[in-house]
Amino acid sequence: MIEVENLTVSYRQKPAVHHVDMRFDNASMWAVFGPNGAGKSTLLKAVMGLLECSTGKVSWHGLRRSDIAYLPQQADIDRSQPMTVFELAAMGLWYEIGFFGRVSAAQKERVMQALARVEMAEFAHRQIAHLSNGQFQRVLFARMLAQNAKFLLLDEPFNAVDAKTTYALLDVLRRCNAEHQAVIAVLHDYEQVRAYFPNTLLIAREKITAGKTEEVLTEGYLQQANEAMQRYDYAQWCAA
Repeated sequence: MIEVENLTVSYRQKPAVHHVDMRFDNASMWAVFGPNGAGKSTLLKAVMGLLECSTGKVSWHGLRRSDIAYLPQQADIDRSQPMTVFELAAMGLWYEIGFFGRVSAAQKERVMQALARVEMAEFAHRQIAHLSNGQFQRVLFARMLAQNAKFLLLDEPFNAVDAKTTYALLDVLRRCNAEHQAVIAVLHDYEQVRAYFPNTLLIAREKITAGKTEEVLTEGYLQQANEAMQRYDYAQWCAA
């Protein structure tokens, strides 16, 4: 499992998220939801170890780095590199082969199966610069799938992606979870969360509540989150 204890992450001494406690169990499926600027992506990056904690810690119990696959936002990824669809998807094998290792026949088959799961196998030799946003996101999903990780962490995976691709990839995530992979996804679409994610963590820089989605996404909790985001005095966020 992944455990978050008393986590605060600050930018320029102002907390983006503060004093968050949370546990993500193996084979669970969670949406991280909240208003704009609530610290959702910051929390996910801290879980990945990409941001330093001002207070608290993140613990990976029984997990290695290779057990966690991370899909950042598309805006964080350089698409200008001269790389084929297969080569990008095969980067999911990095923990097995390193930068200069050769892909075995079995690993090549695994990558092609991952591409097939996102309906991109026929584009394996196409340059990534020639893909649409939806096609590119499918390949990034294939890279994540090829890693065979126990936890899949996704940061706003459906931004700038068409509806058809979005729901196809949501179905992929649902199948991954059915195959006992844990999923933690930062999302901003209320209907997607309700339809696909059994559990939700609601944050507004602080943790508002967490649990079953139908018990979290209520008018009362959503109002509480919105009110929390209206506090402009950062001193109110972090009294301790």
